[in-house]
Parts: sequence; C-alpha cells; structure tokens
Amino acid sequence: MNFRRGRQREEPEINLIPLIDVLLVILIFLMVTTSYQRYSEMHINLPTGQADAMTQRPQAIMVAVAANGLMQVEQSKLASGDNQGLLQALRRANGAKPGAVVVINADGRATHQSVVSVMEAARAAGLTQLTFATQAEPR
Repeated sequence: MNFRRGRQREEPEINLIPLIDVLLVILIFLMVTTSYQRYSEMHINLPTGQADAMTQRPQAIMVAVAANGLMQVEQSKLASGDNQGLLQALRRANGAKPGAVVVINADGRATHQSVVSVMEAARAAGLTQLTFATQAEPR
C-alpha cells in the first residue's frame, strides 16, 4: 500500500548562511591568534643610514645563458657546459673591468645548473658582485 500517494516529496535544501557564519568565526579566530611579527623571540634594532643617489653606474660584465645552455660573456660565445672557457672569459673581463658587477641574463627555461655554473665561475674568477636581469611582464 502506498500511503504517500497524494503527498509531494520535499526537495532537500542547503542553507549556506550557517556555513558562512562558521567560516567567518574561524577566520576571526585565526586572525586573532596569528602573530604578525616575523621573529617574535628576537628583538632586532636595525641600523639607520642615509643613502645618496648613485652618481656612477658600476661597470657590468654581461653574461647571457640561453635555454639550450649556450653562454656568452660580453662578446665571446661559449659552448654548453664549457666551464673552463667560461672561467677564462670571466677572468679576461675582470681584468678589463676590475670590480665590475656580473649581470646574469638567463633565459626562463635555462637549467638551474647552467646558472649555478656561471655563479661558480664568477666566484672562481674573483668576481663577488652578482645580479640577475629580469624584465617586466607585458600588459
């Protein structure tokens, strides 16, 4: 026997208001209990100083690293994995421009090892100042 013949079946309904209330309470709890201080146990007083605008740009040694590993120091092209040639080219560039900054222009798809090889060769050549060139994303 079917006793529910005349009755319509009620569809279940999801009420989102209590769920949102619970999430807001959890969010407030996390915001109150989180410490926004980076080093809560160490209190560091950083030194202050006056910085003047740079009047001279330091000399730069441009090193390019392609995605396939080919490298170029200033105008001399090097094969992929030629660490000794890279070291010699950086030493020559350091002799021509003492105290220069090494600017590494690495392709976004270049291997990490090729960039590290350039950094190691610069260290071995006595060049201690390194920087990486980047470009802004197109709008």
